[in-house]
Amino acid sequence: MQKEKARTIGQIVADNYQAAEVFNAFDMDFCCGGDRTVDEACQEVNINPNEVWQALKELETDGARQENYTEWSLDFLIDYIINNHHKFSREKLPEIGQYAKKVASVHGDRYPELQKIYYEFTKLHGDIINHLQKEEELLFPYVKRLVEAEKKGKQPKTPDFGKAANPISMMEHEHDQSGAAMEKIRELSDDFTPPDDACTTYRLLFENLEAFEKDLHKHVHLENNILFPKAIELEQSLNR
Repeated sequence: MQKEKARTIGQIVADNYQAAEVFNAFDMDFCCGGDRTVDEACQEVNINPNEVWQALKELETDGARQENYTEWSLDFLIDYIINNHHKFSREKLPEIGQYAKKVASVHGDRYPELQKIYYEFTKLHGDIINHLQKEEELLFPYVKRLVEAEKKGKQPKTPDFGKAANPISMMEHEHDQSGAAMEKIRELSDDFTPPDDACTTYRLLFENLEAFEKDLHKHVHLENNILFPKAIELEQSLNR
């Protein structure tokens, strides 16, 4: 148990993504804040760690099949991230933006927080699209070259950005910014809870925002806690 307690939240979720549901239930950040142990995270939010460990233990009896992303090759994981999470972001961001604009325009006078949500989401939209482009044009192709170099037993060519850790550091910082933006939107929307008199579009906006946040958490987790550290480790092993 002592060894288990030394593991970070990110490592725990990497081994079993069902653990994400436990950490979400206790309002513990497993993606951007995944570098903390369970006990450290519990202390920050004033939660009894024994309750969290008990909930995690109960997962062991759940026979539901979960993908073990840590066993995937890095090139396959990259394709999965692009084809699922990047595609989802590019499709949903404009749709949610339209909902946010319409709801803010119609109901913004009565519910001024909607104007703030629209502002925050518009900025988030632009930031995420730029982020995805940088990953797909700079970092991901290099990681795939590392995988190919390992297969051929060759040393990879040093990219213009130096080491993988350089763009990865920037990507992680941008992940933090996106997470903070979604947290602000969650606060402004009262945990995505529409008022009783909310129209259909109003409710659709909040439902989609919550779904986007959930996808973003998994997206960031796969990169921060699995892809990025494995890429750095692979690069180091090839350059020894």
